[in-house]
Amino acid sequence: MNHPAPVKVTYKNMRFPITHNQINVTLNKFIEELKKYGATTIVRVCEATYDTSFVEKEGIHVLNWPFGDGAPPSSQIVADWLHFVKIKFREESGYYIAVHCIVGLGRAPVLVALALIEGGMKHEDAVQFIGQKQRGAFKSKQLLYLEKYHPKMRLRFKDSNGHINNCCIQ
Repeated sequence: MNHPAPVKVTYKNMRFPITHNQINVTLNKFIEELKKYGATTIVRVCEATYDTSFVEKEGIHVLNWPFGDGAPPSSQIVADWLHFVKIKFREESGYYIAVHCIVGLGRAPVLVALALIEGGMKHEDAVQFIGQKQRGAFKSKQLLYLEKYHPKMRLRFKDSNGHINNCCIQ
């Protein structure tokens, strides 16, 4: 199967490489790429196809939050995802959270879009921003989900002066 090339989505202080699923024989190259980004976490939103112990040995933690292909994530996955994103980007500047599904289209871009929306971007801007980097990033059910999603602004970050960070897209 032809997989699209990984893409990097950056907004405010959030950084996400979105990529396709790996298998055991491709893990070494994948780990090298993640280390280049400085990613120490992978969020896997699809079925397991590789042994996480190889990745974990390299100091990269794998979170398994699978949900159905073409479907939106459950409210529990959304809550866990946004909580994790908030903690990581508050704690570590320059941090990357890698997100992958089978092909890098659909599930992984939806989670990244949710982070952008919660960070202050309108849903249509988040969809367009990710879509410019990865053509076909979303399926129709997921687009509808993002359109109806009501952000709670959970990812507002304060700068060193205590002001809400409202910078633009990088």
